[in-house]
Amino acid sequence: MTLHQNLDDNGIYIGRIWRPDIGPSVVTLRDGQIIDITTKTAPTMRDVLELPDPLAHVQNTTGVPVCALDALDSACNPDAGANDLRLLAPADLQAIKACGVTFARSMLERVIEERAGGDAARADAIRTKVSGVIGDSLRDLVPGSPEAARVKSVLQAENLWSQYLEVGIGPDAEVFTKAQPMSAVGHGAAVGLHPSSSWNNPEPEIVLACASDGRILGACLGNDVNLRDIEGRSALLLGKAKDNNASAALGPFIRLFNDRFGLDDIRKAELDMTIDGTDGFHLSGHSSMREISRDPADLAAQTCGAHHQYPDGFMLYLGTMFAPVADRDAKGAGFTHHMGDRVTISAAGLGNLVNTVMCSTKAPHWAFGTAALMRNLAGRDLL
Repeated sequence: MTLHQNLDDNGIYIGRIWRPDIGPSVVTLRDGQIIDITTKTAPTMRDVLELPDPLAHVQNTTGVPVCALDALDSACNPDAGANDLRLLAPADLQAIKACGVTFARSMLERVIEERAGGDAARADAIRTKVSGVIGDSLRDLVPGSPEAARVKSVLQAENLWSQYLEVGIGPDAEVFTKAQPMSAVGHGAAVGLHPSSSWNNPEPEIVLACASDGRILGACLGNDVNLRDIEGRSALLLGKAKDNNASAALGPFIRLFNDRFGLDDIRKAELDMTIDGTDGFHLSGHSSMREISRDPADLAAQTCGAHHQYPDGFMLYLGTMFAPVADRDAKGAGFTHHMGDRVTISAAGLGNLVNTVMCSTKAPHWAFGTAALMRNLAGRDLL
């Protein structure tokens, strides 16, 4: 798949690229060309999204042509060097937050992970037992509703209540810090798995781009790389399961909301994902935002408000219904990644996000952080 596929010719897109011998630059897409719109007024993605009218800024800034969009296809790969032309994650100073257990299917799988204690070999038998009791009873529940409270009572009586069901159908969403500002990787880059994990999977998600005042300004694709064995051992290991080198992918661009595309389009978006291994393994998956249990606007409001501020804005992963259970290595063992897997996440209007799986210790080390960005921009007279 090429970068231009699944992008809308009428969409307004913003992203970030690394320009050789220059550094990180804010760009937009016009007529198939990458245009650098980095200015002293808005030298970072954070600054663009904090403007009173980001759309007007992106559309009215003349900018400098850099290359054709198609030229980035070959440049965006896990072997790209630190100073090579490539797409970066379309976020810089923003906090990178994520919501978990927002789909009924993922609720079940989290309960199964917990009951299995992170042991993939036990998951299949537990899945049969848990699914037989819970079935589809969670699918149409409104979290926090009286009906959800009644279901909780039933599940508690069956000794099947779980902390994951609490955040899945209770009044409070699970919102956690997925990664640090500046640490996310972009299209074409490697995504990292902690070397101690042997049961893991990608999580294809839509990610909201939000300003510091909570306004939802646009969206992109994301891969919330998930270590099922580590989190399954204990929910207190969530940080280790979620935040590792190269474990958060975003891209390829943020599509800004306008009169042609908005939050209602996100609510009905359909995501496709493929996994292609170097061993010939192939898996296809699908995630429908129509099946999300909590509205995206509610998730954003539970993240940012009087209780918590993000002065540089935030990116918010919305969760996934995709939890692969197809056996890969042994009967009953389910799915887990192999090094070299190529993961492609696609959605109409948002493009394709492609990443290659590596061990987090083998992926390029994160060396360009906030201080490096500030020094770079100061050296370019952009601060």
